[in-house]
Amino acid sequence: MGQRLASAAVACGLLVGLLSRASSARADDSVVVLTLDGTIQPASLRYLVRGLKEATERGSRLVIVELNTPGGLLVSLRRMATAITSSERPVVVHVTPFGAQAASAGFFVLISADVAVMSPGTNTGAAHPVPLGEQPEASKEMLAKVTEDAAALVRSLAQRRGRDVTWAEKAVRESLSYTAREALEKGLIDAIAADRAELLGLLDGRPVVRFDGRRETLRTRGAEVVLVKPTFADRLLMVIADPNVAYLLMVLGALGLFLELVHPGSILPGVLGGVSILLALFAFSVLPINYVGVLLITLALGLLVAEAFITSHGLLAVAGLVSFVLGSLMLVESPVPGWRIGLGLILPTALVVGGLLLLLVSRAVRARRLRAMTGLEGLVGETGEVVVALSPSGKVRVHGEYWNAVAGEPLPEGTKVRVVAVSGSELKVQLADPEAA
Repeated sequence: MGQRLASAAVACGLLVGLLSRASSARADDSVVVLTLDGTIQPASLRYLVRGLKEATERGSRLVIVELNTPGGLLVSLRRMATAITSSERPVVVHVTPFGAQAASAGFFVLISADVAVMSPGTNTGAAHPVPLGEQPEASKEMLAKVTEDAAALVRSLAQRRGRDVTWAEKAVRESLSYTAREALEKGLIDAIAADRAELLGLLDGRPVVRFDGRRETLRTRGAEVVLVKPTFADRLLMVIADPNVAYLLMVLGALGLFLELVHPGSILPGVLGGVSILLALFAFSVLPINYVGVLLITLALGLLVAEAFITSHGLLAVAGLVSFVLGSLMLVESPVPGWRIGLGLILPTALVVGGLLLLLVSRAVRARRLRAMTGLEGLVGETGEVVVALSPSGKVRVHGEYWNAVAGEPLPEGTKVRVVAVSGSELKVQLADPEAA
């Protein structure tokens, strides 16, 4: 019995050793670094979640998020804060480089981190919710509710992270902004670090309290820095979510589809136009779109097309261009400067679109008015010679071909005739004018 117990103990010891080795093998001496540069949007959220997941799978020591943002969508911000607070690995948010900011939604991301750090010359705050797009008077009550909700969110994050709740709430309610030094003095961040190397030195041996109350000590000495860059899909989503890019995609898509309608069978313009429209619709789904602007742009396209059919001496074209510019200015309304369509892009686009539409439509109308040059219809107006007397039926030769023909009066052989109509395989002809023949 004693030998059996001893053998079992040895086996248990070996099993524990193997499990501990396996656990340590899963651990990684790396520090994962993510770079969030630009507005906070669904593409940013996707990138952050992927980076946190990779850090967990690696067993990395911690995750550093290098942040520089003017703000973004509240929905994406909430999900990003949830991803940070529920991360299995500690998350450090570093507002960097010099001149960077963590404004508006970026302030919430900074406050939600296990360790909040800023570089000298950076700023944060101005986190008061602002309306995106047109806001009628009746929406003031809704905006007040959103402000209360944002204030409650920042209080919850600051209190749980041990940061000053009062100054954090003032950034939301009073739109206060803080420099790196002011944020440190007011207890909103934990340290100031000029660059990544200094940050890693400050973090080594630093104790942190996780959002769930667990205590950990950060170890960064000798850690391998692993940069997790945005994938092609992440970069594509970040690019097309830019209002200027989405605007160009919409315009190019509309031109491509219109060209396919004017010249059926071109295929390429229709395919490219369809893809561009779909990408623009994805971008518009995450942008604050004013649908009055959409209606004005649609009206502008209609006026420009009508100019080719109606003689208005340019009035319709001018009205269309003015409507296009106004609609483009109203299309995306946002308090974040990076989320507006620039006038420097709208004016050239309006001129190019107006010119192309007028050219395409006028050419299409002119082509429809031209006499047919091929097929049976192309015979109308052509001249020929009677080879079998018409009395009133007979045969004529047109373009070297013999046709059954009928005339309104008897015509002898050798008479020059002109085709006036085609009925099936029979031509209707009349005596040609001698000069025209």
